[in-house]
Amino acid sequence: MKRAGKPSWLARQLFHCLEALRDDCVRIVDGCFTQTFGNPQGPLHATIVVHNARFYRRVIFGGGLGAAEAWMDGDWTCDDLTTLVRILIRQRELLGRVDSLRTWPLRALAKVSHWLRRNSRAGAKRNIRDHYDLGNDFFELFLDETLSYSCAVFENPDATLAEASRAKLERVCRKLDLRPGDDLVEIGTGWGGLAIHAAGNYGCEVTTTTISGEQHSLATERVRKARLTDSVRVLTEDYRDMSGQFDKLVSIEMIEAVGHQFFGTFFRQCSRLLKPDGLMLLQAIVIKDQFFAAHRHSADFIRQHIFPGGCLPSVTALCEAMTADSDLRLVHMEEMSDHYAETLRRWRRQFWSRIEAVRQLGYSERFIRKWDYYLHYCEAAFEERQVNVVQMLLPATPPS
Repeated sequence: MKRAGKPSWLARQLFHCLEALRDDCVRIVDGCFTQTFGNPQGPLHATIVVHNARFYRRVIFGGGLGAAEAWMDGDWTCDDLTTLVRILIRQRELLGRVDSLRTWPLRALAKVSHWLRRNSRAGAKRNIRDHYDLGNDFFELFLDETLSYSCAVFENPDATLAEASRAKLERVCRKLDLRPGDDLVEIGTGWGGLAIHAAGNYGCEVTTTTISGEQHSLATERVRKARLTDSVRVLTEDYRDMSGQFDKLVSIEMIEAVGHQFFGTFFRQCSRLLKPDGLMLLQAIVIKDQFFAAHRHSADFIRQHIFPGGCLPSVTALCEAMTADSDLRLVHMEEMSDHYAETLRRWRRQFWSRIEAVRQLGYSERFIRKWDYYLHYCEAAFEERQVNVVQMLLPATPPS
C-alpha cells in the first residue's frame, strides 16, 4: 500500500492526544514521516511502526480495545510493547483522551457482549471452555513441567520457572499448615499441580474441581501417573454445587472467573465447605480499589478476547463480600506483583521459543499476535501495579 508523505486527519487526532505525554517518549514511524512525543531523555521509550493506515481509525474510534485488535490484525508493531503499555498506564489522562466520546459505540457493544457472558452455571462453563479448552498441547508449550498457570514465586532470581512454581506451591501449603490426613478442597484444579503437590508431599486427601473438560482429562491422567488416585479426587462440578466439609480450602486465581455479581455466592459456598475451625487460602489477581467500580462495568481487551466473563476484584470488594456473606475473615495478605511480571516474561519467552510448534498445532498468526499482546499487556500491568496478585489467608470463625 502506498503511504502518504504527511499525516492524515485521523493520524493528527491521535497525535493531538499524544501531545500530553511528558516524562516518557513514544515515537511513531509511518512511511515517509516520523513523529516523536514526550521526553526523548525520559526513562521509558517505545517506537510504534504503522503498517496500515486503518490503525488510526481503529484507535480513534475504538480506544484501547481498537488498538489491541489492530495489533492482532498486524496493522502496527512496536519495538517494546511492554514498555509502551507501561507508558500508557502511567499516563491515564492520555488514555482518557484516546478513549473519548468517539469510542462509545464500540465500547457499548463490548459491554453488551461482556454482559451476555456473565457467569451463570451454563455461562461459566462456556467462558472457561473458550480459554482453558484451547488445548492441553498448547498450554504445555509455554508452561513449566508443573503446568502452573498462575504466579510463580522467584525466591532466587536465578531460579527456573519450574523451581519458582514449586516454591509457590510450597508457600501455599505452608500457609495452610497442611498436615497428613487433612481433607483439602480446591476450587479450580488447573492441570492438577497443587493437588498432586499437596497429596504427594503433605499426605493430604484432596478433592479438586474444574469445569474445563480439557483440564479434567489431563489432571486425572497426571494424578494417575503420580500414583495418587487413592488420595486425589478430580471432579467436574461447578463450585456452587460442591458438598461436604473440609479442614482446608484453596483457590488459586480462580475468583477472577467468578464475576462480580457472584463474589458473595463464592464466599458463602467456601464457608459452607469449611469445617468450623477451617482455613482458606485465596490467591487472586486484583485491581486497584480506585478502579474497581469502573472496571466491573467495562469491557477491555482481556475480557473481550482472552477471559470472557472475567472480572478482576479489588481487595476491598473481596473483603466486603466475605464479610457480608460468610464467616471468613482476613488475617494475612501478601502481594507478589514483581513475581508475576517475571512469570509472564518467562511464559512469553517460552511461547516464542516454541512458536513453530504453536503453528504446527494449527493456531493462526492472528491468534499468535493476540497471545503475544496478552502476555505483554499483563506484564506491563503488573510492572506498574495497575493490577496486583495477593495471597489471602482466611480462617473460618468457630461458633462461640
